[in-house]
Amino acid sequence: MAAAPLANGEAKIYTSVVVGFPEFLFIIVFGLIVLAGTGFWIWMLIECVTREPDRGNTKVAWTLIIVCTHFVGALIYYLVRRDHRLAEVGH
Repeated sequence: MAAAPLANGEAKIYTSVVVGFPEFLFIIVFGLIVLAGTGFWIWMLIECVTREPDRGNTKVAWTLIIVCTHFVGALIYYLVRRDHRLAEVGH
């Protein structure tokens, strides 16, 4: 630890932050989860924009849902609409 004198004669102590292995592991795992979620979001967004049929406003509505709710909207699209669209349209 290093000390720096202040104007009133007191010393301010500077400490360094040390990140241990558990913290480092948590950061890596959390980062990978966020990266995977973002990749899934992008995949569902591209799938919706390119393959959703243009009947009515379904493409616009699903695109807005996916964009505004990020991972949750992409997961809802995947679980609710994607299988229905594949059975209905075939791609």
